[in-house]
Amino acid sequence: MDESLTLQRMDPRTRLNVIDVEATCWEAQPPPGMVGEIIEIGLTVVDLGARERIAKHRILVRPRRSRVSGFCTELTGLTQEEVDTGVEFAEACRILADEHRADSRPWASWGDYDRRQFERQCRATGTRYPFGSRHTNVKRVFTDIRDLPRRPGMAAALDIAGLPLEGRHHSGADDAWNIAALVLDVAARGGWPQS
Repeated sequence: MDESLTLQRMDPRTRLNVIDVEATCWEAQPPPGMVGEIIEIGLTVVDLGARERIAKHRILVRPRRSRVSGFCTELTGLTQEEVDTGVEFAEACRILADEHRADSRPWASWGDYDRRQFERQCRATGTRYPFGSRHTNVKRVFTDIRDLPRRPGMAAALDIAGLPLEGRHHSGADDAWNIAALVLDVAARGGWPQS
């Protein structure tokens, strides 16, 4: 194997964190006093140099100002009992920064919801924002590179790209894995922005 390719595969600067969150949700408006809170953080590490997904992680987060509704369980598969075993939101942010280099590694998500949810929840709880400034909206980049008339959802984008939906849709860990496949599709087409 070419030595420069081997070094590129090992170069941590080619790493990207792909994030997908699930949050407490309701079929209609939240009950009085409740707000949508992150209950699962899915993270897939992509090696852009090697063009492969190299790690899949899941962090369960215990909500403090809401409860998991039946609608939320049906959508995400997560129950209140399960998320009660998770870590506090501040601890989840610490894990992202310390163990996954979220504060220094570029990151991406499908749309801007995940970034905005972190910003809102960090402000509301006084928690240090765990990410650096290099965020890429994969939905926008995917739509632009394929010259689509409108931005598709993640499952529709996988169909467009001819990729399978792996795992459960609306599982943070599985959705991050699938979004990472779309990142690699964009990169193969030469459309991934340089960090």
